[in-house]
Amino acid sequence: MRSMTVGEIVSAVGGTWLNPREGAPAVTEVCTDSRKLTPGCLFVPWVGERFDGHDFIEEALQKGAAGCFCAREKTPQTLRGDRFYIQVPDTRLALRDLAAAYRDRFHIPVVQITGSVGKTTTKEMIAAVLEAKLRVWKTPENYNNDIGTPLTLLGLAPEHQAAVIETGMNHFGEIAYLGAMVRPDIAVITNIGDAHIEFLGSREGILKAKCEIFQSLKPDGLVILNGDDGLLDTVDVPFPTVRCGRSEHCQARVTETADHGIEGISCTVTTERDRYCLTIPAPGEHMAYSASIAVAVGEALGLSREEIVRGVGNYRSPGARMRVVRLPDRRVILDDCYNANPQSVAAALEVLAKTECDQRIAVLGDVGELGGLSERAHYNMGALAAMLGIDLVAAIGPKAAKIADGAAQSGGAALHFATKEEALPELRRQLKPNTAMLVKASHAMRFDQLSEQLRGDFE
Repeated sequence: MRSMTVGEIVSAVGGTWLNPREGAPAVTEVCTDSRKLTPGCLFVPWVGERFDGHDFIEEALQKGAAGCFCAREKTPQTLRGDRFYIQVPDTRLALRDLAAAYRDRFHIPVVQITGSVGKTTTKEMIAAVLEAKLRVWKTPENYNNDIGTPLTLLGLAPEHQAAVIETGMNHFGEIAYLGAMVRPDIAVITNIGDAHIEFLGSREGILKAKCEIFQSLKPDGLVILNGDDGLLDTVDVPFPTVRCGRSEHCQARVTETADHGIEGISCTVTTERDRYCLTIPAPGEHMAYSASIAVAVGEALGLSREEIVRGVGNYRSPGARMRVVRLPDRRVILDDCYNANPQSVAAALEVLAKTECDQRIAVLGDVGELGGLSERAHYNMGALAAMLGIDLVAAIGPKAAKIADGAAQSGGAALHFATKEEALPELRRQLKPNTAMLVKASHAMRFDQLSEQLRGDFE
């Protein structure tokens, strides 16, 4: 973060400096967690449903924070003379305004990404392509919400030449809120699925919420959409638009896809400008969508064919997103347990079905935020696994009982377990030599623990 004086911060957020003094230090970092402070930072007390960061202001200042925002009333007697206090009506909104003002200091291309499935994969793919030419700042880990997005923007530094910002949501208004900070030059929507339908009512509601991304797009901005998504095909905006996918009307069209199993895929992407023969080192034919979107972004920002092809080839799967874990005796864990929704489960099952091995096992858990679709969606996951020829479905969790039902009633083999702990001994027994095991569920199920335990048993 470039340094900001207390006066600049006060101006950015419309706050009041409660104890102004000469020589107050400039700030080069912002922190929202008093347990992870950097000395000299600005502490932003976050107010949640079950906690109030104002209770930790004194602890944060004692640990070395240079100053803080505060929405609670402060009296002169309670103020430390060696720290600054900026009074604001709402610390959440103050962080947003600070990030927006800070983002305006950077005259670099900014790409904002949203969508139901594949946001992080697409972010990483776009960043990999742009890094073939530019110094890129991208959303770290899963910093894609109302805390993570402003902190990401505040991480921009003078050396950065482009930024790729992932934004998530589960309610109306959230993408508009984040977009007002990001103010993208390029807006990307990966697809419209069932994720968060519990809060948004329908896929049409999800589309409406995702399209909030256009509200803050620069007047000369570019829109990039999945061209094979029926709902996104209804989007008509007053911006140049590139659609990416296999359909004939796509301006970045995917053809000649070859699936190489867990080694990845290859495909050709053809645009009005050029033709790109791509090798993608990650499994699943769905990866062609992220690659074609990255091609469109790369072209828009002036990268050459060689740079784009090289960038796609440098892609690496982030975290537990279809990470291929190779264990002794040709055991393979397909670690895709970061999160799940019906569309991503289907894509993961297709990867598992195409994996060459003696036995294929799908370990699937509860998928959240599906509302009234939950029972049917879980049942269909199990049914799809059986239809794809998966040898065994191990379903874990109360909602996942329907996954086991769907697999069994569709002719497949299925087991159901109430908890990860109950399932673990059987999973250890089933992970035999030359077996591929997919591990996937909503993040709340913490299947990363299951994946790590299995990995530790055999490494």
